Amino acid sequence: MKLMILFYAILELWGCTTASFSEKDLRYLNGYWEITEVVFPDGTKKQYTVNPSIDFIYLNAGKGFRKKMQPKFNGTYSTSHNVTSVTLKPTKDTFILQYKNDFSTVEETLVRLDSTTFSVVNNEGTLYSYHRFTPITLPQ
Repeated sequence: MKLMILFYAILELWGCTTASFSEKDLRYLNGYWEITEVVFPDGTKKQYTVNPSIDFIYLNAGKGFRKKMQPKFNGTYSTSHNVTSVTLKPTKDTFILQYKNDFSTVEETLVRLDSTTFSVVNNEGTLYSYHRFTPITLPQ
């Protein structure tokens, strides 16, 4: 219990600081992303070394979509037709990514962003870290 209180205190302090990225960096969110790590509120971590699916994010003027993609070895992707709408909402120090589909609305706070990585934290305090996906292609 003490560990959870400490974690939330650190998360709260982290949320009160100015983000280490600017509004112009939001363009980096566009593209293919692979999850690398999840840190749960109790401090436990789950590493992802191989992912069968990746996320494709597209934003323009604060609105866009996110969808799951399955990369193939020939450089193409397969996907379902399920798309989640994304809205980028500015706050005082950072941005909120709001995802909507037919069943739910989820919000995540953007805590880190650069050209090769980004991280978000959800309302439960779970931190998700991603890195830009680099396709694996086999020589022909």
